[in-house]
Amino acid sequence: MDLNALLGNGQVGPEIILILLIPLALLVIIIAMIAFGGSGQRMSTRINKIKVHHSREAISTAQLIDARRGKKTSGIPALEELANKILPRREILEMRIARAGMNFSPGVYLVVCAVIGTIACLIKIATGAVPLPAAILGGLISGLALPHAFLAFKIRRRQSKFLDHFPEAIELMVRGVKAGLPVAESIKTASQETPEPVKSELSKIVDAIRIGRKLNDVLWETSRRLDLQEFKFFAIALMIQSETGGNLAETLNNLGDVLRGRRQLKLKIKALSSEAKASAYIIGSLPFIMAGLIYLVNAEYIMKLIEDPRGHMMIAAGFASFGIGVSVMYKMVRFEV
Repeated sequence: MDLNALLGNGQVGPEIILILLIPLALLVIIIAMIAFGGSGQRMSTRINKIKVHHSREAISTAQLIDARRGKKTSGIPALEELANKILPRREILEMRIARAGMNFSPGVYLVVCAVIGTIACLIKIATGAVPLPAAILGGLISGLALPHAFLAFKIRRRQSKFLDHFPEAIELMVRGVKAGLPVAESIKTASQETPEPVKSELSKIVDAIRIGRKLNDVLWETSRRLDLQEFKFFAIALMIQSETGGNLAETLNNLGDVLRGRRQLKLKIKALSSEAKASAYIIGSLPFIMAGLIYLVNAEYIMKLIEDPRGHMMIAAGFASFGIGVSVMYKMVRFEV
């Protein structure tokens, strides 16, 4: 097979695709087994070592933090070193992964991006619809955009679930404070009675307080991880009460009412803007639906738009105007509460 001809027309035979896919599949299986299968075992091993060496002593904060960080390593030092060199802001990525409620290292995220990009590139090459440089560029964009979009989706869904149950947790804290329990015990009681993800976040706060960390520091760390205004209100309320004193039960009760009011206002805005969103979905999908119907009825008619360079310019202009319209409609139906 002529390599120059292969690169010129952007087509690859099925035997080359098979040769590329076999090692890729093996790589995915090996990385998955190392990264996800062994993380729990490594975590248990490190904690057991700490318990054995310090069975008669209190476990220090640094040791517990080091043990917890074992969850965020893939077990492949070379992979983690590569992630440190390639990723420009690793701390932000780690924060986004924790905010999404997921537990894998940036090295594994980098491997997932590479695998998705490679698969997308191979699919584009196999179809032969685009030249090889365009296929490589499309694979690069897919490898960067799809994992990022998936993380954003997980973050939004987890934040929404947290806001659904957080007022209930505050109400449980109010009952505990009125019963005479300390703040830490009230948070512990709320963490045991509320569903995820509120349960796990409050449990992290309780665990941090147990090992000697200050409540204010833990609250600010959790608020940075969650990135929610509602939790920042909660942290500020506890900090002010700890410094100035006052009736904590009444403060938390008022905060719970405010959070419920914000939630109801958001739902009301969502209901009022649902008609505009439905119209935006219909109008935005019409160009693609019509293109599909025309392709089914008369493929030669629409393929001229794809094959002709002037058609490429028209498609680019259409997508640009489409993006501007979608952005305007998004701004019109989005309100900050």
